[in-house]
Parts: sequence; C-alpha cells; structure tokens
Amino acid sequence: MPRFSANLSFLYQERPFLERFAAAARSGFRGVEFHFPYDWPAAEVADAARAAGVEVVLFNFPAGDWAGGERGLGCLPARVAEFRAGVGRAIEYAQALGCTRINCLAGLAPPGVAPDLLAATLADNLRYAADACAAHGIRVLLEPLNTRDTPGFFLSRTAQAAGIVHAVGRANVFIQYDIYHAQVMEGDLARTLARHLPHIGHIQFADNPGRGEPGSGEINFPWLFGEIDRLGYRGWVGAEYRPLGADTESGLGWLRA
Repeated sequence: MPRFSANLSFLYQERPFLERFAAAARSGFRGVEFHFPYDWPAAEVADAARAAGVEVVLFNFPAGDWAGGERGLGCLPARVAEFRAGVGRAIEYAQALGCTRINCLAGLAPPGVAPDLLAATLADNLRYAADACAAHGIRVLLEPLNTRDTPGFFLSRTAQAAGIVHAVGRANVFIQYDIYHAQVMEGDLARTLARHLPHIGHIQFADNPGRGEPGSGEINFPWLFGEIDRLGYRGWVGAEYRPLGADTESGLGWLRA
C-alpha cells in the first residue's frame, strides 16, 4: 500500500488546525500536508508536527487572496514580484518544518492575456522557485486543477503540466498529480499515471463525484492504490477529500481496510 498523508486543510476540520496533527497521527497517518501554514508562526506548526510524530510532506506557495477567490499567482504577469517574494517566505517555513515539497498553483487566467504569455510567466516563475529551492533540497511541484470546480484555472490537464515542467528544465520540478482533478478532466487514471510517473512528485486523491472519501464514488481505489505500488511510485499519497460523515474518523474505513 502507498504511504498516505492526511491533508489537514480537508480532514479533521472539526478541530483547530494545530490539533489536527495529533488527530491524524492517532488515525494512523505518518505524514500530513495542508494548503497554507502562513497564518501560524512556523515554530508553532513545527512543534505540533514534532509532538504528533508526523512528517510535514507538502504545502503550497502563497497563492494570493484565497478567501477572495484567487487560486495562485504562478501564471500572472502582473504579480511576478509577489510570487517571488512568496517563494522566500515558503522556503523559510519549509526549513522550519523539515518539508521538502512545495506546490505551485498557477492561478486563474486573466481575461485578455495571451495563453502563451501566461505559460511563459509560469515557466519563468517556476525556474526562479526551483533555483531558490534547490539549495535547500526542496522539490517544486505544479498541480493541474479541474475547471469544473475552479473555472478559469490556467493549468487543467496532466499533459499541459508535463509540457511546462519540460520547458522549465529544472531537475527539482515535478507534477503534483491529483486523482480527483484528473478523473474530472481526463479519466484514464492508470495509463496517465504510468505515462507521466517519472515526472510525478506527489499524488493526492478524492473520489468522484462529490470529492468524498474512497468508496463514496466511481473510482476503484483498492485497485488503483495497488496499481500505484505496481508502477513503482514510492512517494506520499495525500488524502485530500471532504469527509462525508459527521467527522473525519467516521470516513476512514478505507484506511483501516
């Protein structure tokens, strides 16, 4: 079975953020991830992870006004300076947390801006982030999101992400492959994973439809998790779903099985 990490931005929301680390450990997770740690001092987040005995495996670069609907800065030509300032901030947190993966969200495509300019901006920002992160042993990830849940998101398919990763030309830049987003946009999960596996640095999952836990939708997760093992992937696989029950624990039958 893969190594599962708990996404604390989705799971254990019945608890305050810093209490979710210990809750995840009690459930059997040995890794955790989350969207953003920046609302808490890095030392407090590190202490929560250390006390729980879990590894922080992933978080995102600052992504603009998330509460206001922004979904990343990576492709935005007018926000390059802001993105690059966020790279430095993310590295500071990664060092404090012992985290070796940071995810880049491309952002919503601004109206009237040529797609080629957006792609070039994203590639340039990724080169900057990769070069800054390489000195600290950090991988930079690039995640496609589905355009049903996030209309207008610039990066929506695995092949598109792979093309940008190739254009960036840095050894520490990889795809973050989210099974839920990929199922919505393109399906054919096993073949897509196999085709792009050398360039996949992290996997996440939720079932479809509904973005619930495994077993709540159409995806055959027992088979797919076995296929991930058979393909030779040895990284973390992040549980990034919305629990359908009253709390997170009630939806963890897939993990206990």
